Order: sequence, then structure tokens, then C-alpha cells
Amino acid sequence: MPVILRRRFLKISLASAIGAAVAGLAGFAYAHYVEPENIEILPLELVLPRLDPAFDGYRLVQFSDIHMGTGMTTSRLTHIVHLVNNQNPDAVAITGDYVSHGDITPLLLGLVESLSKLQPKDGIFAILGNHDHWTDPQAIRTMLCRIGAVELSNSTFDIQRGDAVLHLAGVDDYWERKSRLDDVLARLSDSACAILLAHEPDFADVSAATGRFDLQISGHSHGGQVRLPVINRPIKVPAYSTIYPMGQYQVGTMIQYTNRGVGTSARAVRFNCRPEITVFTLRAAATQQANPKV
Repeated sequence: MPVILRRRFLKISLASAIGAAVAGLAGFAYAHYVEPENIEILPLELVLPRLDPAFDGYRLVQFSDIHMGTGMTTSRLTHIVHLVNNQNPDAVAITGDYVSHGDITPLLLGLVESLSKLQPKDGIFAILGNHDHWTDPQAIRTMLCRIGAVELSNSTFDIQRGDAVLHLAGVDDYWERKSRLDDVLARLSDSACAILLAHEPDFADVSAATGRFDLQISGHSHGGQVRLPVINRPIKVPAYSTIYPMGQYQVGTMIQYTNRGVGTSARAVRFNCRPEITVFTLRAAATQQANPKV
């Protein structure tokens, strides 16, 4: 190759390498600093067949997978709580994984400081996730008690409007074999609408088979955190979230919804997979039939 052409080739190669490096750094900066802060508030209106008309319009706000200490800070979580409160929730559901790993003692104060500012009308309802069990589940349970949350680990809570009842139920972590669905079903002696909190979304195949739940809401997957452009598929999702990794599904007669979470674990990055707060507006089938949309 002539000297002039060789020099030109080297200049082009160097420019390409520098361009690729700059693009890579810009991409990392976006995934690390920008998208994790860009929270999507996602409204969903769901018609639930067994929902009593007294609960028509009920607003249930869900967020999940805080992972305090892995990119999540007290100030960021306080902002998330502010966004949740702005949705005027009747109830707030937090579906597990408040922490990630290691010694969580220094993180608990920040969780309490932020989450105690939640202001739903009927209460905060929470379950534990796999990371909570991998660290210190008792400390997490104490934290939930301090913020005034109702822990729904293999239990239920009845919300009432006059004689009408809406059951909120929850199972403990499926991955850690802590779920006791039979205990939950034993508490649901009537046929009123029941919503299940389950950290791992693939538990829907178990819960839907009972025919007892109208809706299951989950987290755990983070939507994959990093999703490939164009084809919009995650590079990887954790165990027990491969069937229902993100968004809404119909599983038998039950709706399954998987929230993308607000935090990150392992790698504190998100790309093409924004953090999410889900605002469910519940609609009674009877009311919808009486007032069809034109």
C-alpha cells in the first residue's frame, strides 16, 4: 500500500475507533445516569369480572424492585414516592426486592424515610422478594412495619365499601419456596374480587389455575433492564420471569401484569427499558355493561 494511502487508512481507522469509543461512553452514560431517572407512569384500566360496582374506579398504584443501594438513593426514592402520591392512590402495592445484597443495615433508614411518605387512602400493601430473603428478611419486615405497610406474605386483607369487599392477597417468595397459596385460598371463603401480589410473575401459572384471582401483579424481571433496540427483547431476565417478563398477559381467566420496577440490580443501568410506576384503574364489569362507551 502506498504511504499516502496507508496514512489515510490509519487516520480513518483512528477516527472510527475514537467515534466508537465516544458513542460507547455516551451510551453508557445514558444507560447509567439518564434512563434510570426517566420514570414512566403507566396508566392501565382493567375490567375485573368479580369487582363489585362499589369499587368501580378504584386506583391501585404499584411499584416494585427498589433495590436500595444498587443505583437507588434516598433522594431518588423520595422522588418516586412523590410521583406515586400524585396519582391519588386508593392503595399502594410494593411487590418486593427493597434491597440487593450485602449488609443492608445502612440502607434501612433511607427506605423508612422515603416510603413512610406514601399517602394512599386505604393503605400500603407489600410482599417480599428473593433479594429480601437473600439478605435479611426480618429486617425488611421490620422496615415495612415502620412505614405502616400491611405485609401480605401468604395472607389477605379485605378492603370494604359498605357491604362490598375487595380482597388484596399476597404470597411470600416463590423462588425461595416460601409461597403458601393454600393458606391464601383458605382465607378467601367468598367469591368477591381478589387481587394477588406475587413477586415472581411466572407464579401466574400456579395462581391462575385456581380460578380464584382476577389479577396478579408482579415485578422481579425489571423488564430485563437492557432491551435490544428494534426487536425490543431483553438480553436476559431472571428465573421465574421468562414466561411473563413485562407488561400485561391473559392467563386463563386471570390478568397477569409484570411491572418493570423502579430500581436496578447487578448492573445499575437501563436501556430501552424505563423504570415504571403502574396506575391501575379498576372497573367493574357490571358497571361497564350498564354504561357502554359510545
